[in-house]
Amino acid sequence: MARNAINSWWRPILGTVFLIVGFLISSLVLGLVVGLLARMAGIPMVAEGSRVFTDPLLDVAFQLLVLAAAIPVVLGTVWLVQRRRPGTVSSVVGRLRWRWLLTCVPLGLLAVVVGEAAQQLTVFLSGEPVTYEWGGWTPFLQAMAVIVLLVPFQAAAEEYVFRGWVIQAFGAYMRNPWPAFIIGSAGFAALHGYTDWGIAYVFGFGILSGWLAVRTGGLEAPIALHVVNNVVAFGFSAADGNLDGALEQGSLPWQTVVGTVVQFAVYTIVVLTFARKSAVQTVSR
Repeated sequence: MARNAINSWWRPILGTVFLIVGFLISSLVLGLVVGLLARMAGIPMVAEGSRVFTDPLLDVAFQLLVLAAAIPVVLGTVWLVQRRRPGTVSSVVGRLRWRWLLTCVPLGLLAVVVGEAAQQLTVFLSGEPVTYEWGGWTPFLQAMAVIVLLVPFQAAAEEYVFRGWVIQAFGAYMRNPWPAFIIGSAGFAALHGYTDWGIAYVFGFGILSGWLAVRTGGLEAPIALHVVNNVVAFGFSAADGNLDGALEQGSLPWQTVVGTVVQFAVYTIVVLTFARKSAVQTVSR
């Protein structure tokens, strides 16, 4: 979609620089505005690593907002640097296909539930202890309200950056999308703080999302899976009463590989099946 009539070799490079600088500036501005409002409201703040608020729920909300800010930065970069409609980064039809996106959400939920069941069964069979504890209805519902409101924007922002911009930027140079899949997935993995099996999971998620974006002609299928996956993951932290650890990432147990493989396989099969039956447009016209 970026290989249009005015495309030049320097536009994807300049756009990438513009995207990085724009995101840093938007993060700084958002931080200053939120910090000022918090100080005026007397809300306690803390400067500790990436943490901003002492209240875990407020801190999670702020971190999600920072990531969500990447969406307008990507769309603005596409319009300003590449001189094309911002909607062309969403899909081959030049806009986000909401009906197709909403179709993919329950498919993503099915895949995540089946994958989680496979993982928990593997944990049970391997004799690993289950450490989840119920944190109470009030904190859970408060946390879920923030999660359901903000996580879709955060997840979509990451897709717009790593599957939208990266794939199309490299697509302006080459027709084979696999180098862009690998580079985008590497950047996506670097954004997260996982180690061991966690790196394999995030990298694999990036590869699958990129491949599905190309096969379905848009970001809707990757966004749907990303949103559902993150809402469920944050939901576990909310149910456990451990929002402090919601954004903490590290090593994942080997049992997650089983759940990941099942989740990816189920989602790929059902999404491609529905895309074919729904005659989803996969190339531009």
